[in-house]
Amino acid sequence: MRVLFVCTANKLRSPTAESVFRDYPGIESLSAGTDPHAPTPLSKELIESVDLIIAMETHHRERIRKKYKQRPADGRIITLHIPDEYERDDPALIELLKKRAGPVIRQYQHQTE
Repeated sequence: MRVLFVCTANKLRSPTAESVFRDYPGIESLSAGTDPHAPTPLSKELIESVDLIIAMETHHRERIRKKYKQRPADGRIITLHIPDEYERDDPALIELLKKRAGPVIRQYQHQTE
């Protein structure tokens, strides 16, 4: 299952999530940013290639919903409600990602098996 983590700049939250879930069994973890200048900017091709999108904040989810017509169903775009107040690889961010994203990923894995 391909999981895409999305934040604004793709420098702090989403790359941290990508790295946290990189070795998660059965998961290919990716990250991107909604900003066109992000190291990995969100694209139509990226959106179409994933099974689940995990957005850090509501405005990321809404941007995906409005801009990309070819995307997973709205039920497969999850918002974690993690504000932009963490540094990359911050232990508190890692724990929050595991607590909020981990169960969502496990749930979707079981649905697709």
